[in-house]
Amino acid sequence: MSLETESGMAETSALEVESVSKSFRARRKTMQALDNVSLKVRRGEFVCLVGPSGCGKSTLLNIVAGLERPDQGNVLADGKPITRAGADRMMMFQESALFPWLDVLGNVMFGLRLCAGLNGKKRREVAMDYLKLVGLEPFMHANIHELSGGMKQRVALARSLAPNPRMLLMDEPFAALDAMTREQLYGDIQEIWSQRKKTILFVTHNVREAVCLGDRVVLFSPHPGRIQEQFEIDLPRPRDINSVDLAKHATTIMRSLKRILRPELQEVAE
Repeated sequence: MSLETESGMAETSALEVESVSKSFRARRKTMQALDNVSLKVRRGEFVCLVGPSGCGKSTLLNIVAGLERPDQGNVLADGKPITRAGADRMMMFQESALFPWLDVLGNVMFGLRLCAGLNGKKRREVAMDYLKLVGLEPFMHANIHELSGGMKQRVALARSLAPNPRMLLMDEPFAALDAMTREQLYGDIQEIWSQRKKTILFVTHNVREAVCLGDRVVLFSPHPGRIQEQFEIDLPRPRDINSVDLAKHATTIMRSLKRILRPELQEVAE
């Protein structure tokens, strides 16, 4: 499967999810997390997955990361089957998952140990470049416990970007932060994306957050998880989460949720 470029040359999608289904066994019952999910993501596209708990968003992200295997279907990154985790797909979680025994610079350098051809000096240079990118160069020697929640997530973002992955997978990375910190990070991630043009797959419960960040919002329904509708977000960047135009897009998506979702809708933040 391929996309056509302007020159007419066939180009492989950054990500192709083909008829993926996934079930889990729990308490002697089989729970189907995903049912026949298909999705294509273009190179450099920012795609947000939205839906209530139980709709399989995080399960799909884990499959793309190579942390889970689908029961049925295929997942391709740059045209190649995903069979395991790889440095081309870096994951960022709701919790920063930083190493408390390393300082800020040490955390960012850690993932670079797996990059071939980088000596200690070069790893430090690369790590410093990404700390500058997220605005944490002055805190390079700070201990992790000295950082705010937002700063920890910036370190986690720098650590994820430093190995130069083709794709960044983000599982509700801002959910545990206060509103003011989240809004600041919305601006940061938009600026970083505009500079680096990484392909991003972003999971969230928050519809406004999805509209603020994404080129496209993919709406899931639960039990089992299926893609119900997709929305192209054509707003210019940078976007303000409090803008009227953004609210209109979010309202359209929320109306679709009300039509297709059961009481789980209450778990979705407007």
